[in-house]
Amino acid sequence: MVEAAAEQLVCVAGAGGFIGSWLRTPKNSHLLALDGAQERLSLYHADVLDYMSLRRAFSLCDGVFHVASPISNDPNWYCYAKTVVEKTAMEEASKRGIQLIIVIPSVTIGRMLQPTLNLTLSRVATYMKGTKKAYSNAVGAYVDVRDVALDHILVYEDLSTHGWYLCIGDMLHQSEFLQMMRELFPQYPITTKCKDENKPMIKPYKFSTQRLGALGMKFTPLKESLYNTVVSLQENGHIPVLLHKSSL
Repeated sequence: MVEAAAEQLVCVAGAGGFIGSWLRTPKNSHLLALDGAQERLSLYHADVLDYMSLRRAFSLCDGVFHVASPISNDPNWYCYAKTVVEKTAMEEASKRGIQLIIVIPSVTIGRMLQPTLNLTLSRVATYMKGTKKAYSNAVGAYVDVRDVALDHILVYEDLSTHGWYLCIGDMLHQSEFLQMMRELFPQYPITTKCKDENKPMIKPYKFSTQRLGALGMKFTPLKESLYNTVVSLQENGHIPVLLHKSSL
């Protein structure tokens, strides 16, 4: 393992978002209260589609954590755009001799630092409120937001890292995910109905996080991540607080 210098200046593009918030680079009032923000934080307004605004933010930085993306209401567009951006970035980095490491997280859940909902947590909220009446016969991969942030730091601090790093904590069927939610918070009207209940249950597929494991990464248990997700939704007023002692 080759470690980076102890003191470095980095930029987090997308610092006010779900993952960026946990990289301890504050953006708005909910992050300005973090430890060390007054002494070590500089804020820049930048548009990910504006080269010059990004260049000003990146100036004098030793490294960049790029966890920002243009916003779209189309999830398919996001997946396509992310794939194209990563491929293009890797090609350009290779041409310019820049060390680029890509962390690929699965569906990210956990405690929010920002006050607004992102797409993933809004879906959890719809199940908690009972507005989602049925779930899909599908599997999902999940990871805690704190683990995603830590993984970014791990690959940055080890100068021997390169390429892509798959960041997945658990994979399970949608029915198992919702069952875990019901066990933790039985007072909420979480659906038990599957849209395709007459079809065979889809089985989880295999994956490997060996590369992150070699850096010492240990993932947060899904049950803990899901518990923190729901409590965070309650604390921020996104779902009502229904009285019942959780089983965690």
